[in-house]
Amino acid sequence: MKLLAPLLLALSCAPIKSGNTSPEAASSPVKYTYPDARKGDVVDDYHGTAIADPYRWLEDPDSPEAREWITAQNALTDSVLGGIPAHDAIHARLTELWNFERFSAPIKKGGRYFYFHNDGLAEQPTLMTATDLDADPAVLIDPTTLSEDGTLALVEMAPSPDGRLLAYAISDGGSDWRIWRVRDIGAGTDLPDEVRWSKFANVAWAPDSSGFTYCRYPEPEDLLESISLNQTLYHHVLGTTQDADTLVFAEPDHPKRGFGAEVSKDGTTLFISVWEGTANKNRLYLRDLTAGEDARVVRLFDTMDAAYRVLAKQDGRVWMWTNLDAPRGRVVAVELPGADWDGTPPVLHEIVPEGEATLEGASVVGESLVARYLQDAHTAVRVFDLEGGRARDVALPGMGTAIGFRGEPGDPETFYSYSSFSTPASIQRLDVETGEVTPWKQPELKFDPADFETRQVFYESADGTKIPMFLSHKAGLEPTGDMPTLLYGYGGFNISLTPGFKVAPLVWMEMGGVYAVPNLRGGGEYGEAWHDAGRLASKQNVFDDFIGAASWLIDLGYTRRERLAISGRSNGGLLVGAAITQRPDLFAAALPAVGVLDMLRYHLFTIGWAWADDYGRADDPEMFPVLHAYSPLHNIAPGTKFPATLILTGDHDDRVVPAHSFKFAAAVQAAHAGEDPVLIRIETRGGHGGGKSTSMQIDERAAELAFITQQLGVRPTKVLR
Repeated sequence: MKLLAPLLLALSCAPIKSGNTSPEAASSPVKYTYPDARKGDVVDDYHGTAIADPYRWLEDPDSPEAREWITAQNALTDSVLGGIPAHDAIHARLTELWNFERFSAPIKKGGRYFYFHNDGLAEQPTLMTATDLDADPAVLIDPTTLSEDGTLALVEMAPSPDGRLLAYAISDGGSDWRIWRVRDIGAGTDLPDEVRWSKFANVAWAPDSSGFTYCRYPEPEDLLESISLNQTLYHHVLGTTQDADTLVFAEPDHPKRGFGAEVSKDGTTLFISVWEGTANKNRLYLRDLTAGEDARVVRLFDTMDAAYRVLAKQDGRVWMWTNLDAPRGRVVAVELPGADWDGTPPVLHEIVPEGEATLEGASVVGESLVARYLQDAHTAVRVFDLEGGRARDVALPGMGTAIGFRGEPGDPETFYSYSSFSTPASIQRLDVETGEVTPWKQPELKFDPADFETRQVFYESADGTKIPMFLSHKAGLEPTGDMPTLLYGYGGFNISLTPGFKVAPLVWMEMGGVYAVPNLRGGGEYGEAWHDAGRLASKQNVFDDFIGAASWLIDLGYTRRERLAISGRSNGGLLVGAAITQRPDLFAAALPAVGVLDMLRYHLFTIGWAWADDYGRADDPEMFPVLHAYSPLHNIAPGTKFPATLILTGDHDDRVVPAHSFKFAAAVQAAHAGEDPVLIRIETRGGHGGGKSTSMQIDERAAELAFITQQLGVRPTKVLR
């Protein structure tokens, strides 16, 4: 990212005095002059309550006034971050540790394996293919050749059933919008086909590889702000233009409904998953592909009462994962109805019942069912036969995360990756018949994972609920009451935070820091009940859990307020925003990134309406007071001494639009009575985070780590290698 600005503008926004408020700083405190942010007179009426929105003009990031503000804010942020002595050393160490070979777990289609590979510092991973994993692979698509700055990313791919073709999707600058293209694998060239205006959807190939079914939205008037509604399912025949695509399914009376499509391996059935919002529920429809173009869509499960995920179909029987009558998940099988079906939902035959651990997902591979569980937020894997008979557990090295396990009936093998907080992903091959696990790719590292340790603790939240938390740090490190600590959280949308490797937390641990990750309510660690306890009117539980984690770390003698930083992204950015407006006294530094911070207007942009399943909406008179009570933007009290804060966003994030971060930054800067900096770093070629180039990721992580080391008084130059 280039945050350079004309010299006069940079000088006008620079700190009046050099230095900072850490123990390494000069004795004189810093005073910051923030860019002017005009206060408008916009006032909205919410059910009789007047709410001012003085920075409404920042909702248009392309207006001249907003562009001037963005440039000035970046100039200020550059001037501060560039003056941190440790920044270059941190950046160099991040770059060094980032530079290791990485692979994804292979998948197999049409006699070919497909996987992603990054040699270390490539801006984007390369898609590889091979017919034999012991032979040299071929480069199928190298995204780094598509743009000079590495911001065109290959984000989705779907090999055809015969293995001759690949449908792949490109994201430009981190956008959620996808452009689908088709590559002839043998020739290594693209066909003329191109499909646009697709997002939040996959493609499903026809059984004969002649085309694919996909979802698209109407072409938007504004790429950043237009609300995403009226998704429609189409079929594209290779060799034709997109305007010739045929309609497969639409529900114009229900504009919020979206679709996912999947074709059974035997090529007889198109399954259509119908979603509406982010709730872990869907309708499940199907279409008989052997019945011709006039085949009707059969509404198999049409009550939106639970989630139904198709795992496999064989001989008229379908295996599914569901949370119906099982909030922690189970596997069932159903017999597909015949031509005389009267619309009664089919009977669910239980294959793997709900257990104490949360069943995150499952896959049918060969004649086996591979089930992936969460036991207190870390992975356990069990293999069953197709009738649910217990076969074996898959041994994992410790508290970590295993993902992958893709496959189909008839496959003898599947692949998965395993990682932990201090161990990058290794790729393993699982023989589903024998249970034998053999390593396929192991990373070569520039550090020793044995130098670090992770343990899990449990603490009580405000209402007495036990919350698990992972603590990672150098091996043998004992609480001193003064350990620099980075607390990271999310807490929403049924998303679980499990142990996984990231370079930046490892560098933080190398510097003597503690990395703490609590499993807050709102996530999916303990199934739907855990999720429900942190959404809608119960959302405050999430913030209480996070604040409780910070208090526990202080009370148990790990750290103190002056050495505690917090971080979160997206819904986690909301978490950090709420934490510093509710308890500004508890933290020394905060890193809210791409956060949902305006809880009264979030639903008015792009896909924001879908988040109402977790948040509710301000136009609902019952939810307005709940949202208003914790909305970070609306709980900024003038005269508050906020923690040192570095807000991060992309100026064209089309998921959580940057207006959230822009308005929050302007409001906090105006209200701030302290001397610690409140800054915003605005990426000008990045979206919400997906597909971000390697160099952009390193630059962003270096900025974050440099900022919190400065504010917490860490001396990284003495411990970095």
